[in-house]
Amino acid sequence: MITTQNLTKKYGSQMVLNIEHLEIPKGQSFGLVGNNGAGKTTFFSLLLDLIQPTTGHIVNNEVQVDASEAWKPFTSSFIDETFLIGYLTPEEYFYFIGELRGQNKADVDALLSNFQDFFHGEILGQKKYLRDLSKGNQKKAGIVATFIGNPEVVILDEPFANLDPTTQIRLKQIIKDLAAKQGVTVLVSSHDLMHITDVCERIVVLNKGEVVKDIETSAETLKQLEAFFGASIAPQEMA
Repeated sequence: MITTQNLTKKYGSQMVLNIEHLEIPKGQSFGLVGNNGAGKTTFFSLLLDLIQPTTGHIVNNEVQVDASEAWKPFTSSFIDETFLIGYLTPEEYFYFIGELRGQNKADVDALLSNFQDFFHGEILGQKKYLRDLSKGNQKKAGIVATFIGNPEVVILDEPFANLDPTTQIRLKQIIKDLAAKQGVTVLVSSHDLMHITDVCERIVVLNKGEVVKDIETSAETLKQLEAFFGASIAPQEMA
């Protein structure tokens, strides 16, 4: 589904991403973890053609993303609040995204009805602009907007940040269902090792722009990740 080949990104002399080869099959729930500056957001930005690679390329469902826009109809994402349109209400924003993805209001309303528990009565019908919502509620709106139009690929950068515990639990189930029940390829980055271990069947660890671990999730994965990141804090404890 998604193939990365000889991909690098430099800013001046600084290499921020260097991935020789990475494949993400269709329908996989894929997790990306790493400390700040590891290259997670850079990778997603390259995947979404928000920035240009220094070398190499990413192919999404047989489409090279920096050479064609044919990947856009089946790919959706929410990276941060800049993806929102602050002067719209949530309803206006959802309908706008629906128009872009060939969905009428009835289609959008039908999808939104599945997320009443996730919205928790704080998004729809509030007569507020998106810019006036809390960070958590802005994130809820942005995440649900990615599901409009039945995308085949969904990309979520730090989706659990700023969400309350109840919403985090609901979001984890939503992500699991997308991959397992609907066959959507879901890419998630997160600093929360427990959450990403819960929702992703495969986790790749980036360190200084390079892949240092590629793990098929198991009962031991969380301990493996904690040991890896803990080693940089107290290496004597890992000896």
